Amino acid sequence: MAIQESSGLSCLYDAVVVGAGIQGCFAAYHLAKRGQRTLLLEQFPLPHTRGSSHGQSRIIRSAYPQDHYVAMVKGAYRQWAELEAKADTPLHRPTPMLVLGQEQNPEFQSYWQAMRRLRVSSEVFTSHALAQKYPAIRPHAGEMAVVDLTAGVLYPDKALRAVQEQFLRSGGTVQDGAKVLSILPGNPITITTNRGEYQAKRLAVTAGPWTSRLLSPLGLELPLQPLRIHVYYWRAKGPGTHVEQLPCFLSINLNQNVRHIYGLPADEYPGLVKICYHYGSPVDPDQPDQLDRASAVPDLQILQDFIRNYLPGLDPEPAVQESCLYTNTPDEDFILDRHPQFSNIVIGAGFSGHGFKFAPVIGEILCKLSLGEEPPYDLAPFRIRRFPASPKSTL
Repeated sequence: MAIQESSGLSCLYDAVVVGAGIQGCFAAYHLAKRGQRTLLLEQFPLPHTRGSSHGQSRIIRSAYPQDHYVAMVKGAYRQWAELEAKADTPLHRPTPMLVLGQEQNPEFQSYWQAMRRLRVSSEVFTSHALAQKYPAIRPHAGEMAVVDLTAGVLYPDKALRAVQEQFLRSGGTVQDGAKVLSILPGNPITITTNRGEYQAKRLAVTAGPWTSRLLSPLGLELPLQPLRIHVYYWRAKGPGTHVEQLPCFLSINLNQNVRHIYGLPADEYPGLVKICYHYGSPVDPDQPDQLDRASAVPDLQILQDFIRNYLPGLDPEPAVQESCLYTNTPDEDFILDRHPQFSNIVIGAGFSGHGFKFAPVIGEILCKLSLGEEPPYDLAPFRIRRFPASPKSTL
């Protein structure tokens, strides 16, 4: 990607977006498409693997128990297809996703009922039918699956590059290697970085695990917890195990101590299946390798037990291990809102490990909030004021 550098000192923009992950890139792209002179700032040289938007695969799905997420993902599918057409390169591939769980489990029921209520294209498998359809899976008594037939696998690195290129083609400017040192609210807002000072009529903060550090000096303490997540890839024990037929899956509360385990079919590494635990250990994003061992999640043991019990055709020793960062809110819902005191500062944060698929719509929402417009989505679950210790939002 050819990055257009800004000269720094006292540049006035209609909009500045801090953080060039997938959410920030889409926010910047939507602003540029609206004719806003937009600067996208990134603290690390691009491309990089320090945040949450890198890698080769993410699940996209309509299977959610909350109506507002299902509505948002419909818009996201449309915008992903538009970006794919503009980029003239595939950014995803369809594959079903199984939601696995005990039939009477309340969370499993909430997925199933929402998919029926919202008419998500789906199928239902009993334990016996599931084992016949996907012989690599060994379900236990009383377990079943509801299958999201709209699901697929997104290609993050390709998607990020595609939206950055479209942003540049729309007249936007990218400055990487520009760490934000301070934000001075006002009209205009002054953003000081190690590469220079910029001014903007409006600001969008999409800085992932660094968001709290940027907003705390502005009087806003958000309950954001950066987590380090291990990403594991597993090899089949041998031929005839049927693991190459595995779709995406999400296990729901297989026991009282283990909640969400998710998997994606072999794609990134030939012959290796991606299976991960959806929870991680608290971490300083500037020192992601220095974990608090006392609070570390024993994810490898959890996954090995899951594989032995449910996917016996896989070798329970991981073939490849990587890592990424989540930035979690207490309720695992996003933050999409204006700053309670400074209405020309908008915030997109706390995507809690499931926000990538929504990025085109999140960018649209942040753009509209920034321009003083009302987005066509239910934003009540994403308001800052839902956190009791936080200042009340102005909205």
